[in-house]
Amino acid sequence: MHKKDIGLGLLVLTVGAVVALVNPRFLSPINLANTANLIGLFGLFSIAEAFVIVTAGIELSIGSVIALLGVIFIDLITSYGVPWPVALAIVLTLAALIGLLHGWLITRLRLQPFVVTLCGLLIYRGVARFYTKDGTAGFIFGTEMPMLDLLFVGRTAGIPHSVFAFAIFAVAAWVLLHRTVFGRHLLAVGKNEEAARYSGIDTRRVIVSAYVICMFLTGVSAVFFAMYTKSVQPASHGNFYELYGIAAAVLGGFSLRGGEGSIVGVVLGVVLLQMLQNLVNLLGIPSSLNFAVMGTVILLGVIADTQIRAYRERRRQADAKSALAMVPSEPARDSAL
Repeated sequence: MHKKDIGLGLLVLTVGAVVALVNPRFLSPINLANTANLIGLFGLFSIAEAFVIVTAGIELSIGSVIALLGVIFIDLITSYGVPWPVALAIVLTLAALIGLLHGWLITRLRLQPFVVTLCGLLIYRGVARFYTKDGTAGFIFGTEMPMLDLLFVGRTAGIPHSVFAFAIFAVAAWVLLHRTVFGRHLLAVGKNEEAARYSGIDTRRVIVSAYVICMFLTGVSAVFFAMYTKSVQPASHGNFYELYGIAAAVLGGFSLRGGEGSIVGVVLGVVLLQMLQNLVNLLGIPSSLNFAVMGTVILLGVIADTQIRAYRERRRQADAKSALAMVPSEPARDSAL
């Protein structure tokens, strides 16, 4: 575990203790279960965002994709009678294709990730609103789908299934990023894409794969959110979720410059953000301040990242000067001989 992860873990415990002292309702079983459910829901697309950020990219269309795929998933089941496993497969395939498209535009046409995903944010939201005629897609009242509800909104031993899904994907992401060759390639591309290319890494394939993974996890998240809300209003569903994912990734130590980060850190970042939002709700503070919290977290994370990098560079230069000073000059070597 990185030092950053340990420090963030201590911060999570400290904030949790403060929140519990400020309002004891924080520790109530109902509140803990609801908070855990939100951690699972928001954690899925936060991990997705991290896979793109580590390559020095960005994904701004996550919220819009969640809205679009949520609409499609519900409509396939309710309007067309598609069995939910087939609908799930279609949605996840569409998600992967969106990621493939983003990766292709970025690597083949050399477009900036910010531009590609910002356009995606607008396009997917607009398509979702057009698809529903600016209405709401939802399950008919009284519709019973026991297996679907059990999988996506059910609980086992009081723990929401979204938490289990988050845990499974977090472990898989940790292994992929920190224990595989592909993970090392992701980090190398984010650190220096040109150097990675000259070292023999297929940087285009790595970047495209990162966006496919990101959108696939976003598709999973879209289904969980659709089942959680049971309806999707395209104009507002998933608004600013991409900012939440960025904030969690930055908190977790993922530099917006790419090349570093920890999945454990992202998990802790998601937990911390939900604790802060829960504190805002328990204190009766307007929920609109949630955006202010996320903005502040991103700003502080970027400032910390900049200062840490500057400190490391100063240390590296100082060590290089010290090593150079210890090397004896040529005349000194000759006299010694």
